[in-house]
Amino acid sequence: MTMQAPLSSRLSRRALLSVAGATLPLGLVALPVRLAAQETDTAATPAEAPVAAAQQFSFDLLAEEMRALSAQPHTTAPAPEGFLGDLTYDDYRLIRFRDDRSRWAGEETRFRLAAFHMGWLFPEPVRLFDVQDGMATEMLFSTDDFEYLNELVERVPEHAELPGVAGFRLNHPLNRPDKWDELVAFVGASYFRALGRNSAYGLSARGLALNTATAQGEEFPRFSRFYMERDTTGGPSITVYATLESPSVTGAYRFVITPGTETVMDVTCRLFFRQDVAELGIAPLTSMFLFSEKNRAEFDDYRPNVHDSDGLRIVRADGDVIWRPLNNPPQLTGSYFAEVAPRRFGLHQRDRDFDSYQDTGARYERRPSLDVEPLGDWGKGNVRLVEIPSDLEANDNIVAYWVPEVPAKAGDAREFAYRLHWGDLPHDAGEPLAYVHETRSGHGGFAGVEAKQGTRKFVVDYKGGLIGSMEPDTELQPVVTIANGEITGTVLEKIAGTDIWRLVIDISAAEGAVVEMAAHLAGFDRRLTENWLYQWINAK
Repeated sequence: MTMQAPLSSRLSRRALLSVAGATLPLGLVALPVRLAAQETDTAATPAEAPVAAAQQFSFDLLAEEMRALSAQPHTTAPAPEGFLGDLTYDDYRLIRFRDDRSRWAGEETRFRLAAFHMGWLFPEPVRLFDVQDGMATEMLFSTDDFEYLNELVERVPEHAELPGVAGFRLNHPLNRPDKWDELVAFVGASYFRALGRNSAYGLSARGLALNTATAQGEEFPRFSRFYMERDTTGGPSITVYATLESPSVTGAYRFVITPGTETVMDVTCRLFFRQDVAELGIAPLTSMFLFSEKNRAEFDDYRPNVHDSDGLRIVRADGDVIWRPLNNPPQLTGSYFAEVAPRRFGLHQRDRDFDSYQDTGARYERRPSLDVEPLGDWGKGNVRLVEIPSDLEANDNIVAYWVPEVPAKAGDAREFAYRLHWGDLPHDAGEPLAYVHETRSGHGGFAGVEAKQGTRKFVVDYKGGLIGSMEPDTELQPVVTIANGEITGTVLEKIAGTDIWRLVIDISAAEGAVVEMAAHLAGFDRRLTENWLYQWINAK
């Protein structure tokens, strides 16, 4: 069952600015940096960086340190002084990491590291460490590691050591062996992004979500330190450890990152709570949905679709699949999908056809899908979907995460393990269930007749599966349910010459009603399609 209702409180809008090949959020340091994937050829000469003393390191030691820290009050670093404190939006656009200063260049590893400059929206330093043979050595950065363009170069001291950085990116020969493509970036609070082969940056993941779209107000934890453990023999994976800090929680994270057609991250997080948390969000995902065939009439735009993701997909414990197309609603809404030990959940970009987007710059057809695969038994809880009204594609207005059944209390310790899958994540052609290929919507009633107030038509196309090869006269049953509205008609037909069956649903509802719908096709004593769920708000 799902419980879906609009929320009275409004979540702050993710207003973003385009900055130096990356789009940076206004107003909140905790918001994601929308990065453009970069192909970088770095010199083979290792960076000459200051050397710090090594210290013993392991994930268990890191977790115990964060457990002890949770018993102390939360503190933040003082605002930076000097040129770091004076950096503006325009200044930040003029800063580049120097490719010839990339860490690990020329070493036996398939990864290279570059840093993001601190300052402007990133006032708190993030510290990076290199781990080898159980010992961690801090990577020290200075103004020599960055290029400062135009008049900014006159204001930046030469050879000045920096207290830290804003985050980092890892490069890897992802798409071809002679090109160091950007693979993953961690920057801004606990946000991070990754790419599968031939992907372009789109949605983000986060370390943790706390009280998102609740009356308590959202809290944005931040990754304060990262530890990089490479396979110095040139192995395919890299392990990144991180410390997470906020007023309510501390944590230790481990990310085992393996790039490929589908880039995989095995994540383990150990969390220690300083305070009660009203709603804990595990494995949170953040994306953007502006418009598609469902709501394109509200936007005067030459492009047919604009979105980083078009649906939430949940694979339930019994193998049943839920597909919930995303909305750009008239008011902030939250939807809860009650689950017990789900196999997967994630935000997907299903449509991979350039013609569906017609955007030669954004290349939305290349934006990755992202699945969360729980490892171990997560028990009872909810997959929560938050949808925020937006009129700009620069706003990340979609959030999804797992909410455990038992709330977190001060003094609690929790551990979660999961696997993140980044890439196209195409539908399995051998899957017996037909999948939702497209959802369209428009005014209710018949074409050529004036629409009646309070009516709406929904068109759901199911593609492939066992029904894809069935004859048009096969007896299939549309199973449609509705809450807070009335079904006024349904029509099911196969589109000639395709493997698509089209279900048309006409409904009516009172003004202001929040209408919940579910539909699937059945036959031969079994479910034959994904379970399509949708929420429509009959706003005036």
